[in-house]
Amino acid sequence: MANSRPTPQIQLITTTEALAEFCAKAHDAPYVTVDTEFLRERTYYAQLCLLQMALPGPDGPESGPAVLVDPLAQGLSLAPFYALLRDESTVKVLHAARQDLEIFCIEGQVLPTPLFDTQIAAMVCGFGDQVGYETLVRKLARGQIDKSSRFTDWSRRPLTEAQMNYALADVTHLRVVYEKLAAQLQQSGRAGWVIEELAVLADPNTYITRPEEAWKRIKTRNDSGRFLAILRELAAFREAYAQRRNVPRNRVFKDDALIELASVKPRQLDDLGRTRLLQREARKGEIAQGIVEAVAAGLDCEPECFPAPQNGRENLQVNPALADLLRVLLKAKSDQTGVAAKLIASSADLDALAAGLRDVPALTGWRASVFGDDALRLCDGKVGLAVKGERVEAIAL
Repeated sequence: MANSRPTPQIQLITTTEALAEFCAKAHDAPYVTVDTEFLRERTYYAQLCLLQMALPGPDGPESGPAVLVDPLAQGLSLAPFYALLRDESTVKVLHAARQDLEIFCIEGQVLPTPLFDTQIAAMVCGFGDQVGYETLVRKLARGQIDKSSRFTDWSRRPLTEAQMNYALADVTHLRVVYEKLAAQLQQSGRAGWVIEELAVLADPNTYITRPEEAWKRIKTRNDSGRFLAILRELAAFREAYAQRRNVPRNRVFKDDALIELASVKPRQLDDLGRTRLLQREARKGEIAQGIVEAVAAGLDCEPECFPAPQNGRENLQVNPALADLLRVLLKAKSDQTGVAAKLIASSADLDALAAGLRDVPALTGWRASVFGDDALRLCDGKVGLAVKGERVEAIAL
């Protein structure tokens, strides 16, 4: 049986048997709302500290059971929960799910199917860019979230009543939010749009960080092939070391130190003492040796194996007048459809279009019908923009 601590209304599951019992109920439910609490400040991989779930009830979404699961409880296995994530008959509902899904993918080697992300759905339904859970609860569930426990240490035990109440609210209100958003999507015929957006979250490759690709996240204006080769090797060493030791990558050395190392190219351990930004702990031992070996590998790299510079917007030959027109068109389409502009097209998409590129997300899927098709016609001079009252519309030329 699930433990009831400290009040009968809060069920804190600490055994595999109790978790399996709740998950059995969830297998028979149309959906289950899910959330997690975790820590990541001191580790590379997130440490799962608490799992929350809630089910709809026979007398409305808020009448169903809700539980907290303690993954830190001795002997508890999350296998019943991971089996639930695989059950295609029960929709798994989360809000801003990416970090939660990363935990499930890495720890349980599973991603929930089918999946519904209320943040993405809300953007499609006209609630703006990256709308927060608290906003949706207030607007759709007429509820309030007590944020006082938001930044507490979720790894400490016992959990306080305030912590448990806060955590439980993340899944209890979510039931109403989900049902109202799902109804709006059904009415507007946009459910397929959300499914398209969820494809990235449902791909395990989204959560795999490959050390050899870690350099691509580092911002630098130096596009020298040799510099980038050294940068790639240093970033790969740092990422692999952080993964192996399960420490944050910045605990190994920070990005500014990495860029400095790629510039000064230390060849020997003694050379590390002349770097300004490298912390003292990184100037000796395994990290120091790894730095020197990474620099040597970059220096030995043949030119044909140099990494290609990242194509940033600053390298594009953007037509500024066309870019401005595309931004006006995007704003008009966002206003007409009620879909968040950033979900339809990013600034990078608009600049790419204005530079003559056509391999951009804004021209694919549902985005094409909402914005991309008219954007292309605007780029080709086939449509113009006209003001009609308070609206801007695309008109054929």
